Amino acid sequence: MRIVSLLPAATDIVADLGLVSDLVGRTHECDWPPAAVASVPVVTRAEFDADVLTSREISTAVGGAAHSGSSLYTLDTEALAALAPDVLLTQDLCQVCAVSYEAVSHAVRVMDAGPRVLSLEPRTLDDVLDCLVTVGELLGVGEAAERRRTELRGRLAEVRRRTAGRARPRVVAIEWLDPLWPAGHWVPEQIAAAGGEALLAEPGEHTKPMTWEAVREARPDVILVLPCGFPPERTMTELDLLTAQPGWHELPAVAAGEVWVLDGPAYFNRPGPRVVRGAEVLAHVLHGVRAGDPVTEAEARRLR
Repeated sequence: MRIVSLLPAATDIVADLGLVSDLVGRTHECDWPPAAVASVPVVTRAEFDADVLTSREISTAVGGAAHSGSSLYTLDTEALAALAPDVLLTQDLCQVCAVSYEAVSHAVRVMDAGPRVLSLEPRTLDDVLDCLVTVGELLGVGEAAERRRTELRGRLAEVRRRTAGRARPRVVAIEWLDPLWPAGHWVPEQIAAAGGEALLAEPGEHTKPMTWEAVREARPDVILVLPCGFPPERTMTELDLLTAQPGWHELPAVAAGEVWVLDGPAYFNRPGPRVVRGAEVLAHVLHGVRAGDPVTEAEARRLR
Protein backbone atom coordinates (compact mmCIF):
# COMPACT_ATOMS: atom_id res chain seq x y z
CA MET A 1 0.00 0.00 0.00
CA ARG A 2 1.26 3.48 -0.92
CA ILE A 3 0.75 5.98 1.89
CA VAL A 4 1.17 9.76 1.88
CA SER A 5 0.98 11.51 5.25
CA LEU A 6 0.18 15.22 5.35
CA LEU A 7 0.29 15.37 9.13
CA PRO A 8 3.31 14.68 11.38
CA ALA A 9 1.14 12.86 13.92
CA ALA A 10 -0.14 10.57 11.17
CA THR A 11 3.43 9.80 10.18
CA ASP A 12 4.10 8.95 13.83
CA ILE A 13 1.15 6.55 13.73
CA VAL A 14 2.32 4.91 10.51
CA ALA A 15 5.76 4.42 12.06
CA ASP A 16 4.29 3.08 15.29
CA LEU A 17 2.39 0.49 13.27
CA GLY A 18 5.58 -0.61 11.53
CA LEU A 19 4.54 0.64 8.09
CA VAL A 20 7.17 3.28 7.31
CA SER A 21 8.28 1.21 4.32
CA ASP A 22 4.83 1.90 2.78
CA LEU A 23 5.20 5.67 3.24
CA VAL A 24 5.86 7.27 -0.16
CA GLY A 25 5.28 10.92 0.73
CA ARG A 26 5.30 13.19 3.78
CA THR A 27 5.30 16.81 4.91
CA HIS A 28 8.44 18.85 5.51
CA GLU A 29 7.67 18.65 9.27
CA CYS A 30 7.41 14.85 9.49
CA ASP A 31 10.63 13.98 11.32
CA TRP A 32 10.06 10.80 13.33
CA PRO A 33 11.64 8.33 13.35
CA PRO A 34 14.46 10.38 11.79
CA ALA A 35 16.39 7.63 10.03
CA ALA A 36 13.26 6.01 8.65
CA VAL A 37 11.56 9.08 7.17
CA ALA A 38 14.59 11.03 5.96
CA SER A 39 14.51 9.44 2.51
CA VAL A 40 10.72 9.75 2.05
CA PRO A 41 9.82 12.43 -0.55
CA VAL A 42 8.48 15.73 0.81
CA VAL A 43 5.34 17.14 -0.83
CA THR A 44 4.81 20.34 1.20
CA ARG A 45 6.66 23.50 2.08
CA ALA A 46 6.02 26.38 4.48
CA GLU A 47 5.41 29.90 3.21
CA PHE A 48 7.71 31.30 5.90
CA ASP A 49 10.97 30.24 7.54
CA ALA A 50 10.19 29.44 11.16
CA ASP A 51 13.89 29.00 11.93
CA VAL A 52 14.63 32.71 11.48
CA LEU A 53 11.40 34.24 12.84
CA THR A 54 10.53 34.98 16.45
CA SER A 55 7.44 33.54 18.09
CA ARG A 56 5.60 36.84 17.58
CA GLU A 57 6.62 36.98 13.91
CA ILE A 58 5.49 33.39 13.38
CA SER A 59 2.17 34.12 15.07
CA THR A 60 1.67 37.12 12.81
CA ALA A 61 2.58 35.06 9.75
CA VAL A 62 0.00 32.39 10.58
CA GLY A 63 -2.80 34.86 11.15
CA GLY A 64 -2.36 35.94 14.75
CA ALA A 65 -5.12 35.09 17.20
CA ALA A 66 -7.43 34.06 14.37
CA HIS A 67 -5.17 31.18 13.37
CA SER A 68 -6.73 31.20 9.93
CA GLY A 69 -3.77 29.50 8.34
CA SER A 70 -5.38 29.27 4.91
CA SER A 71 -2.11 29.65 3.00
CA LEU A 72 0.54 28.66 5.53
CA TYR A 73 1.70 25.64 3.56
CA THR A 74 1.94 24.81 -0.11
CA LEU A 75 1.07 21.33 -1.29
CA ASP A 76 2.98 20.15 -4.36
CA THR A 77 0.01 18.67 -6.19
CA GLU A 78 2.08 17.47 -9.13
CA ALA A 79 4.46 15.58 -6.86
CA LEU A 80 1.53 14.17 -4.92
CA ALA A 81 -0.15 12.92 -8.09
CA ALA A 82 3.10 11.37 -9.32
CA LEU A 83 3.41 9.39 -6.09
CA ALA A 84 0.01 7.79 -6.84
CA PRO A 85 -0.91 7.11 -3.20
CA ASP A 86 -3.55 4.59 -2.24
CA VAL A 87 -4.13 6.32 1.10
CA LEU A 88 -3.74 9.96 2.07
CA LEU A 89 -3.70 10.87 5.78
CA THR A 90 -4.60 14.42 6.71
CA GLN A 91 -6.51 16.52 9.29
CA ASP A 92 -8.95 19.39 9.65
CA LEU A 93 -8.38 20.19 13.33
CA CYS A 94 -5.84 23.02 13.07
CA GLN A 95 -4.70 24.71 9.87
CA VAL A 96 -1.62 25.99 11.68
CA CYS A 97 -0.41 22.42 12.14
CA ALA A 98 -0.64 21.09 8.59
CA VAL A 99 -1.85 21.67 5.05
CA SER A 100 -5.49 22.76 5.07
CA TYR A 101 -8.12 20.12 4.42
CA GLU A 102 -9.51 22.34 1.66
CA ALA A 103 -6.18 22.23 -0.19
CA VAL A 104 -5.99 18.47 0.20
CA SER A 105 -9.54 18.00 -1.08
CA HIS A 106 -8.79 20.11 -4.13
CA ALA A 107 -5.63 18.14 -4.87
CA VAL A 108 -7.50 14.85 -4.67
CA ARG A 109 -10.29 16.08 -6.95
CA VAL A 110 -7.87 16.83 -9.77
CA MET A 111 -6.02 13.51 -9.52
CA ASP A 112 -6.86 10.88 -12.13
CA ALA A 113 -7.37 8.17 -9.53
CA GLY A 114 -8.09 9.59 -6.12
CA PRO A 115 -6.69 7.88 -3.02
CA ARG A 116 -8.72 7.06 0.04
CA VAL A 117 -8.53 10.13 2.29
CA LEU A 118 -8.65 9.81 6.07
CA SER A 119 -8.92 13.01 8.12
CA LEU A 120 -7.87 12.68 11.76
CA GLU A 121 -9.57 14.99 14.28
CA PRO A 122 -8.50 13.94 17.80
CA ARG A 123 -9.12 16.29 20.72
CA THR A 124 -8.67 14.01 23.74
CA LEU A 125 -6.33 11.22 24.80
CA ASP A 126 -8.96 8.61 23.97
CA ASP A 127 -9.38 10.19 20.54
CA VAL A 128 -5.63 10.00 19.94
CA LEU A 129 -5.46 6.31 20.79
CA ASP A 130 -8.61 5.60 18.79
CA CYS A 131 -6.96 7.23 15.76
CA LEU A 132 -4.27 4.57 15.97
CA VAL A 133 -6.92 1.89 15.44
CA THR A 134 -8.74 3.88 12.75
CA VAL A 135 -5.53 4.22 10.76
CA GLY A 136 -4.57 0.61 11.44
CA GLU A 137 -7.87 -0.70 10.13
CA LEU A 138 -7.58 1.37 6.95
CA LEU A 139 -4.03 0.12 6.39
CA GLY A 140 -4.92 -3.52 6.98
CA VAL A 141 -3.30 -3.95 10.39
CA GLY A 142 -6.36 -3.48 12.58
CA GLU A 143 -5.58 -6.28 15.03
CA ALA A 144 -2.03 -5.07 15.58
CA ALA A 145 -3.35 -1.53 16.10
CA GLU A 146 -5.86 -2.80 18.67
CA ARG A 147 -3.06 -4.54 20.57
CA ARG A 148 -0.95 -1.41 20.45
CA ARG A 149 -3.82 0.73 21.76
CA THR A 150 -4.30 -1.71 24.63
CA GLU A 151 -0.60 -1.51 25.44
CA LEU A 152 -0.64 2.30 25.41
CA ARG A 153 -3.74 2.40 27.59
CA GLY A 154 -1.94 0.10 30.01
CA ARG A 155 1.00 2.49 30.18
CA LEU A 156 -1.34 5.39 30.94
CA ALA A 157 -3.01 3.34 33.65
CA GLU A 158 0.41 2.65 35.15
CA VAL A 159 1.19 6.38 35.20
CA ARG A 160 -2.06 7.01 37.02
CA ARG A 161 -1.36 4.19 39.48
CA ARG A 162 2.13 5.45 40.30
CA THR A 163 0.94 9.01 40.93
CA ALA A 164 -2.31 8.17 42.73
CA GLY A 165 -2.80 9.53 46.22
CA ARG A 166 -0.14 12.22 45.89
CA ALA A 167 -0.71 15.94 46.31
CA ARG A 168 -1.75 17.35 42.93
CA PRO A 169 0.35 20.37 41.93
CA ARG A 170 -1.43 23.12 40.01
CA VAL A 171 0.05 23.30 36.52
CA VAL A 172 0.12 25.85 33.72
CA ALA A 173 1.25 24.42 30.38
CA ILE A 174 2.32 26.98 27.79
CA GLU A 175 2.02 26.01 24.13
CA TRP A 176 3.18 29.32 22.63
CA LEU A 177 5.30 32.13 24.04
CA ASP A 178 4.24 35.27 22.14
CA PRO A 179 1.35 35.65 22.44
CA LEU A 180 1.00 33.39 25.44
CA TRP A 181 -1.16 30.40 24.65
CA PRO A 182 -2.22 27.63 27.06
CA ALA A 183 -1.98 24.02 25.92
CA GLY A 184 -5.40 22.47 25.44
CA HIS A 185 -6.80 19.40 23.69
CA TRP A 186 -5.17 16.30 25.25
CA VAL A 187 -2.48 18.09 27.32
CA PRO A 188 -4.73 18.73 30.37
CA GLU A 189 -5.44 14.99 30.39
CA GLN A 190 -1.75 14.19 30.22
CA ILE A 191 -1.25 16.44 33.25
CA ALA A 192 -4.15 14.82 35.11
CA ALA A 193 -2.89 11.32 34.34
CA ALA A 194 0.49 12.29 35.81
CA GLY A 195 -1.06 13.52 39.03
CA GLY A 196 -1.43 17.22 38.37
CA GLU A 197 -4.24 19.77 38.07
CA ALA A 198 -4.25 21.60 34.74
CA LEU A 199 -5.04 25.32 34.89
CA LEU A 200 -6.28 27.72 32.19
CA ALA A 201 -7.40 24.98 29.78
CA GLU A 202 -9.94 22.18 29.84
CA PRO A 203 -9.55 18.67 28.35
CA GLY A 204 -10.40 18.69 24.66
CA GLU A 205 -10.47 22.49 24.48
CA HIS A 206 -9.18 24.33 21.42
CA THR A 207 -7.66 27.21 23.36
CA LYS A 208 -7.05 30.87 22.59
CA PRO A 209 -4.38 33.38 23.69
CA MET A 210 -4.21 34.31 27.35
CA THR A 211 -2.83 37.32 29.15
CA TRP A 212 0.20 37.24 31.40
CA GLU A 213 -2.08 38.46 34.17
CA ALA A 214 -4.06 35.22 33.85
CA VAL A 215 -0.89 33.27 34.58
CA ARG A 216 -0.06 35.48 37.57
CA GLU A 217 -3.56 35.10 38.98
CA ALA A 218 -3.44 31.31 38.55
CA ARG A 219 -0.30 31.12 40.73
CA PRO A 220 0.79 27.73 39.39
CA ASP A 221 2.96 25.36 41.38
CA VAL A 222 4.53 24.11 38.14
CA ILE A 223 5.01 25.74 34.75
CA LEU A 224 5.51 23.57 31.66
CA VAL A 225 6.94 25.26 28.57
CA LEU A 226 6.27 23.20 25.44
CA PRO A 227 5.82 25.48 22.42
CA CYS A 228 4.19 23.91 19.39
CA GLY A 229 6.81 22.82 16.89
CA PHE A 230 9.78 24.03 18.98
CA PRO A 231 12.39 21.55 20.20
CA PRO A 232 13.78 22.40 23.65
CA GLU A 233 16.90 24.08 22.24
CA ARG A 234 14.77 26.54 20.26
CA THR A 235 12.50 27.15 23.25
CA MET A 236 15.49 28.06 25.40
CA THR A 237 16.41 30.91 23.04
CA GLU A 238 13.10 32.67 23.72
CA LEU A 239 12.60 31.99 27.41
CA ASP A 240 13.13 35.68 28.18
CA LEU A 241 9.60 36.18 26.82
CA LEU A 242 8.55 34.55 30.09
CA THR A 243 11.30 35.39 32.52
CA ALA A 244 11.13 39.13 31.74
CA GLN A 245 7.43 39.33 32.55
CA PRO A 246 6.47 41.44 35.58
CA GLY A 247 6.09 39.35 38.71
CA TRP A 248 7.84 36.32 37.21
CA HIS A 249 9.97 35.66 40.27
CA GLU A 250 6.95 35.95 42.55
CA LEU A 251 5.20 32.93 41.02
CA PRO A 252 5.20 29.85 43.28
CA ALA A 253 6.52 27.69 40.44
CA VAL A 254 9.48 29.99 39.88
CA ALA A 255 10.27 30.34 43.57
CA ALA A 256 10.23 26.55 43.95
CA GLY A 257 12.33 25.93 40.85
CA GLU A 258 9.48 24.10 39.12
CA VAL A 259 9.68 25.57 35.61
CA TRP A 260 10.31 22.88 33.01
CA VAL A 261 11.14 23.03 29.30
CA LEU A 262 9.74 19.98 27.53
CA ASP A 263 9.96 18.52 24.04
CA GLY A 264 6.62 19.72 22.74
CA PRO A 265 6.75 18.28 19.20
CA ALA A 266 7.76 14.85 20.42
CA TYR A 267 5.35 14.32 23.31
CA PHE A 268 2.71 17.04 23.63
CA ASN A 269 1.85 18.98 20.45
CA ARG A 270 1.19 16.08 18.10
CA PRO A 271 -1.76 13.70 18.59
CA GLY A 272 0.22 10.53 18.05
CA PRO A 273 1.19 7.52 20.19
CA ARG A 274 4.06 9.40 21.84
CA VAL A 275 1.59 11.42 23.94
CA VAL A 276 1.70 8.43 26.29
CA ARG A 277 5.40 8.97 26.74
CA GLY A 278 4.52 12.59 27.46
CA ALA A 279 2.40 11.48 30.42
CA GLU A 280 5.31 9.35 31.65
CA VAL A 281 7.61 12.37 31.38
CA LEU A 282 5.14 14.42 33.40
CA ALA A 283 5.05 11.80 36.16
CA HIS A 284 8.77 12.46 36.57
CA VAL A 285 8.37 16.24 36.35
CA LEU A 286 5.45 16.52 38.78
CA HIS A 287 6.33 13.80 41.29
CA GLY A 288 9.79 12.44 40.58
CA VAL A 289 8.13 9.15 39.73
CA ARG A 290 9.52 6.80 37.10
CA ALA A 291 6.99 5.34 34.70
CA GLY A 292 8.56 3.65 31.70
CA ASP A 293 12.11 4.49 30.63
CA PRO A 294 14.13 7.01 32.65
CA VAL A 295 13.44 10.61 31.60
CA THR A 296 16.37 12.30 29.89
CA GLU A 297 17.29 15.97 29.90
CA ALA A 298 16.39 16.09 26.20
CA GLU A 299 12.83 15.21 27.20
CA ALA A 300 12.51 17.48 30.24
CA ARG A 301 14.89 20.05 31.63
CA ARG A 302 14.36 22.12 34.76
CA LEU A 303 14.96 25.83 34.31
CA ARG A 304 17.70 26.85 36.73
